[in-house]
Amino acid sequence: MNKYHNIKTVVDGITFDSKLEAKRYGELKLLEKGNLIFGLELQPKFPIVVNGKKICTYIADFKYILKTSQPQGVGSEEIIEDVKGMKTPIYNLKKKLMKAIHGIDIVEITK
Repeated sequence: MNKYHNIKTVVDGITFDSKLEAKRYGELKLLEKGNLIFGLELQPKFPIVVNGKKICTYIADFKYILKTSQPQGVGSEEIIEDVKGMKTPIYNLKKKLMKAIHGIDIVEITK
């Protein structure tokens, strides 16, 4: 157990930081098997660079492509997800930086 009372959980030989994150991984694997999402990545990294200087790196929990229905047919949308039991001040700052620098809205999965 860590300082946020998460319990590390192993699924498919992968160690997740929490039971909630492991549960979400299982859900995403089912969606992938059902052909509703594809390209599932774990722990994708995004550099946060301001004025040519690297400030930090944001590491999401999951990245995948969601198939979407559109009037002209099937499309797709890239999704960046973070499983959150608790939002820290650092996470909140990185979320704002991801939007400002990369134009990415992080999808938050909570309990």
